[in-house]
Amino acid sequence: MFFLYGFGGTGKTFIWRTLASSLRAENQIVIIVASSGITSLLLLGGRTAHSRFKIPVPIFEDSTCNIHQGTELAELLNQTSLIIWDEAPMAHKFCFEALDQIFGGDFRQILPAIPRGTRSDIVNAAINSSYLWDLCEILTLTKNMRLHSNLESVDEQETATFAKWILDIGDGIIDDENDGYATIQIPTHLLITQYDDPISAIVKSTFPDLDQHHNNPEFFKSKAILASTNETVEQINHYVLSFIPGNYIITYLIDTCSAKNITTEIVILQIIGDHMECLSSDSVDKSETSEDSYFQSITTEFLTSLNTSSLPTHSIKLKIGSPIMLLRNLDQNQGLCNGTRLVVTKMAKHVIAAEIILGKNIGLAVYIPRMSMSPSQSPWPFKLLRRQFPIMLSYAMTINKSQGQSLSMVGLYLPKPVFTHGNYMLHCQGSTQQKD
Repeated sequence: MFFLYGFGGTGKTFIWRTLASSLRAENQIVIIVASSGITSLLLLGGRTAHSRFKIPVPIFEDSTCNIHQGTELAELLNQTSLIIWDEAPMAHKFCFEALDQIFGGDFRQILPAIPRGTRSDIVNAAINSSYLWDLCEILTLTKNMRLHSNLESVDEQETATFAKWILDIGDGIIDDENDGYATIQIPTHLLITQYDDPISAIVKSTFPDLDQHHNNPEFFKSKAILASTNETVEQINHYVLSFIPGNYIITYLIDTCSAKNITTEIVILQIIGDHMECLSSDSVDKSETSEDSYFQSITTEFLTSLNTSSLPTHSIKLKIGSPIMLLRNLDQNQGLCNGTRLVVTKMAKHVIAAEIILGKNIGLAVYIPRMSMSPSQSPWPFKLLRRQFPIMLSYAMTINKSQGQSLSMVGLYLPKPVFTHGNYMLHCQGSTQQKD
């Protein structure tokens, strides 16, 4: 096994493509996977690791992949010469302990997400805590090709200083630690220092002349505001949407549920123009118990108030031309993965028409249906079923969601300090120049 260690911009994706092309030219089979859907789209023939290897969710120490002897997938794996796993540090160590492969990534960035986990829990879940890590040969990339590709327009010394500052953040050697925490002093020229409303200031800085370009997909494809929490992201998205011209289409969903099925009735209350508010149909999955009395105290109002990162919110407000992000893997061949960014072109009761604005399928017109979803790991003592469009507005997104995105203009809004390993480092590595 090999691990290719390189921070953002050092050329990991280029090496993956070169290795795969070289072996495939010799009629050998190469499987390329990534820990996230949006990252897999950057690689020819890429898939998510969970999809390709049938990795269960959630995964435990004794979990096994759902691959059966004699199946096409089992035969494919037997004949494969090389497996490449990009962004491997994002995956739990249990996910990769069954395969010999080449890994790649950067431990300065996002590590596995452990619900309510402590620092030691996250470190213990990382792949370098696996018993197989000692068998990995580590190869290192050190030159930031992404930054140096812009030397014609940026002073070389300025670029080198910016690159070193990014690495020092990732290595944890900026400012003194206090009980394992450090406060990073951001250079003044990277800050917005004069403002009355911080959200208004970051929106105007990231999306200049928004009122003139709100229907232009090119305007949004490489711009975004990043924040550390979903609550802050939703606040920014609603603020930006309020400036976009358009009226309302309001839909309410009334649901009835029995022990093992849900029926949903959609009632259109008002249709005026090109603005739609989609309200989800929420219920509790009763298939795991026969005691109806257990759920009698759970009201519809309570269910609609629940939010978690893996589900869309109960209410989604949209307008024609708004940028959105998928929250589910729908069709990898069309580039419809968790994290894919699109712009809304048409809206209806059961489907949204949109156009992909990033990746190899840029410009492709697609349709996104309303669907039933539930979190793979429920943070509540019951399983929530939510019927909604699997999307969110993406004027702003969380820092975690930005991993794998191609953004050249990024605004960072942090009303509170980042709270987990790799958040601020990931934001900085997403910029090609410090003025971005």
